[in-house]
Amino acid sequence: MKLPSNTRILTQDLFKMTWPMLFGVLSLMSFQLVDSAFIAQLGVLPLAAQGFTLPMQMVVIGLQVGLGIATTALISRVLGANEEVRAQQLGGLVVLVGGIGIALLCGVIWSLRDVIMHLLDAPANVLPIIDTYWPIWLMSAWCGSMLYFAYSLCRSNGNTLLPGTMMMVTSLLNIVLDPLFIFKFGLGINGAAWATITAFIIGMLVVFPLVMKKKWLSFHWAGLNIIQSIKELGHIMAPAMMSQLLPPVSSMLATKLVAGFGAATVGAWALGSRIEFFSIVVVLALTMSMPQMVGKRLGKRDIQGIKTLINIAVSFVLAWQFIIAIIIFLLSSPLSSLLSSDVKVQQVLLMHLTRVPISLGALGVCMIMVSICNALAMPMRALFISAWRLFICFLPILWIGSQLAGLPGLFTGAMLGNFAAGISAWIFYRKGLALIDKKYQFEVDAVR
Repeated sequence: MKLPSNTRILTQDLFKMTWPMLFGVLSLMSFQLVDSAFIAQLGVLPLAAQGFTLPMQMVVIGLQVGLGIATTALISRVLGANEEVRAQQLGGLVVLVGGIGIALLCGVIWSLRDVIMHLLDAPANVLPIIDTYWPIWLMSAWCGSMLYFAYSLCRSNGNTLLPGTMMMVTSLLNIVLDPLFIFKFGLGINGAAWATITAFIIGMLVVFPLVMKKKWLSFHWAGLNIIQSIKELGHIMAPAMMSQLLPPVSSMLATKLVAGFGAATVGAWALGSRIEFFSIVVVLALTMSMPQMVGKRLGKRDIQGIKTLINIAVSFVLAWQFIIAIIIFLLSSPLSSLLSSDVKVQQVLLMHLTRVPISLGALGVCMIMVSICNALAMPMRALFISAWRLFICFLPILWIGSQLAGLPGLFTGAMLGNFAAGISAWIFYRKGLALIDKKYQFEVDAVR
């Protein structure tokens, strides 16, 4: 059946904007999955240490992504007003503010490591590993954030090819360096962090000179109201960052719940989470490519175009994630054996892979709705959807499942929570878009 012309054009545009980020995110998730697989070969305790690190990693990522969203929104708007010099100055300001902010956050995480481990119910035999691993991991987190800010500047200036390419390059470097640092040099889990630092530094040495050459950032701030610019960034960043920081809070609570089933379950949960990230790579790429397209049509007041675009994306995500879920289900047993040598971890991971993936289509819809609401100038609605997903749908149902049926119920609860979140997010998005449509229609009627 031939698609309508408008739908076909929108589909082509969506593909054109998304594919560079798809390959970039895919390669990034690949290295994270391989990283976990290498660490899993070291035993249950290093894998559990990585599992307890995951919530803190999400905190750092939440801050950097929140600032990245603000960067794209503000610099794109400034460029639209033909203020190229100010856009360059804002680029430099973002890099400086981001670098200092992430460094401070890493310092706080290190200072509170004992408190964090206590809150997560980490067993005592994991703490010595955390003490040696976290300083190096935090350095790698800072390097990754700086590289991410450079990618945000690229996307703000309409370039998705450079960040997509460099994400692939640094990921491949990390995969090559991992076995060297972990096994050859005998550094264990610390070697994984050193490999990441090396790959990210090489990435920065490539990307930042190119960004400077293209004049996408400048540290010459003559004529720039720095305080006002930081306020502008903060105004956009605050709800977006809060939305990004909710998942780590949820992850901490979920990890605390999972920890009650033992270190092997925490390790399996961490591996399962990595596989989930890997399997929703298309969704992640869409959340990066769609906001610009939606925002452009919102400026034109093309509500029907927005509806069509989102319907295309949601239909594709549901179909794609269903196929991925079937593949994971069929490969669940060999995947579990491949990713861990510990029998208990394999058993728990198998339980995860045969339940949760079927619900990732609904989770993908929820993630896209959050991204779309930010693009529709409804950041508080986006924040509400994020909070609803985690604290009304996911965590309560996760807890209820664990209470009713133990470990199997835990994973069944995760599956049902994702379904509930996806359905709710779609309803909230439709109501928000209806309000915008009504507002614009009222303005048109008033002019008449």
